[in-house]
Amino acid sequence: MSLHPHAGQLPTPDMLTDVPTLVSAYYTDFPSPTEPSQRVSFGTSGHRGSSLDCSFNEEHIYAIAQAVCDYRASHGIKGPLFLGGDSHALSCPAFRSALEVLVANGVHVFMAPEGEYTATPVISHAILSWNAEHTGSAQADGIIITPSHNPPRDGGFKYNPPHGGPAETEVTSWIERRANEHLETSNRAVQIMHYRAARQAAQVKVYDFTSRYVDDLADVLNMEAIAASGLSLGVDPLGGASLPLWEPIAHKYGLALTVVNTEVDPSFRFVPCDKDGKIRMDCSSPYAMSRLLGLRDRFDLAFACDPDADRHGIVTRSELMNPNHFLSAASWYLFRSRTQWGKGCGIGKTLVTSAMLDRVGEELGRPVVEVPVGFKWFVPYLYSGRCAFGCEESAGASFLTRDGRPWSTDKDGPLLCLLAAEMMASEGKSPSEIYAGLTERHGAPRYQRLDAPADDRVRRLLKGLDAAHIDLRELAGDPVESVITRAPGNDAPIGGVKITSRRGWFAVRPSGTEPICKVYTESFGDEEHLRRLQKDAIDFLDRLLQNA
Repeated sequence: MSLHPHAGQLPTPDMLTDVPTLVSAYYTDFPSPTEPSQRVSFGTSGHRGSSLDCSFNEEHIYAIAQAVCDYRASHGIKGPLFLGGDSHALSCPAFRSALEVLVANGVHVFMAPEGEYTATPVISHAILSWNAEHTGSAQADGIIITPSHNPPRDGGFKYNPPHGGPAETEVTSWIERRANEHLETSNRAVQIMHYRAARQAAQVKVYDFTSRYVDDLADVLNMEAIAASGLSLGVDPLGGASLPLWEPIAHKYGLALTVVNTEVDPSFRFVPCDKDGKIRMDCSSPYAMSRLLGLRDRFDLAFACDPDADRHGIVTRSELMNPNHFLSAASWYLFRSRTQWGKGCGIGKTLVTSAMLDRVGEELGRPVVEVPVGFKWFVPYLYSGRCAFGCEESAGASFLTRDGRPWSTDKDGPLLCLLAAEMMASEGKSPSEIYAGLTERHGAPRYQRLDAPADDRVRRLLKGLDAAHIDLRELAGDPVESVITRAPGNDAPIGGVKITSRRGWFAVRPSGTEPICKVYTESFGDEEHLRRLQKDAIDFLDRLLQNA
């Protein structure tokens, strides 16, 4: 894909989302249950859409919130529900709609003070903290109103069950099916209380998410080492839900931390355009992060989070780190510094995350558990302690407390940002320098993802692949060592295929949130070897489509 002329530059006024029109459409446009694109659909990160496309409107949120209430009732979940949302324009009206339904159904709701945004990892940590202190039917769960790093026109709705992490497929399928049943009957079975009455109901409690999260950080990070180092730290919340966290963190632990941008605006006009010219608050994109990159000489280390703070972007004096590079360095550091972690607990990675993690695991003598794409697959491993660190190539990760307890079972951007500071404080090297040391021992992989259009036919073909019927003997000149359509770690279907040789691999899978097919490639050879891998991957996809 060619680079858009506005990539890395601030958007012009005509590129901004018309927020009043967007919010108006949320309330005034009605989805058609017979139109597939207007039905409730839970992808890898909940239901997402836009009111302008009639895929994220009040009727959707009423239906989904009622479905969550139905699920809670049928599964005996009677504890509080932690409700949060980010700074996207559609998050505020969706938050209000969800609250109207939750309270009408008798759910006890814990929410932040009026007007305060709530990060995804803060909700996850709150759920786990509550449930560690309450048993049985008093278990808590949560909802986060967010489309993550998606453009300003989008909205999103995620449900986290009592384990604190993203709901597993069985749960989201149940909620999706029930929500669409409600839509098909014009939401007649949905219980609703007017927002003003719901907000004032006795069962709604204001909860201090920030203090709970900030106060507990010393359980999971060496905050004393960061403070003692005197590192100059810069952070850009990208106008998102991590903003309320940074000043309390700096104050409590005595960090030399500067928030370089405190601006919040649902048009996100202060975020530079991504490579395709869209405003996308992706903290792993060098284009969206160009403003913070321009400030890197002011700080020893800088970092950013996306709007719901479940992703991290790490900026050293030399670069914005590739997520795969930082996660590899973080894994190496964590398992050497957390001496209380059990000998058998391993590294969790999605199947499209760098194979450098496999080499790090071998160096450390730690098992590597490979699962399908989606952080939900790490939940049982983090919850049980079988994996101490779970990570995915899209800059999402979490890890256990220093004494081996689950901290968050959802992705935690601020945690990984502060880990980068701990690494630099403890090792005397930047995360980039730590990664360079890994490449000296294990080789320097070249990683790239390509995107191709994918309709429903392509998605069906990829999801229906059987490894036993794939006859590919050679990959970029090397013998094929493995062909998988199910993840080695948990035998779950990956929705596509991954083919590996000694020096590289490619994986092809459809996106869970966009009409594209993702082609991932990684080579431990030279640039030419990577190009050959990519050609083999595209040729494989072409043959698949031609022979179907």
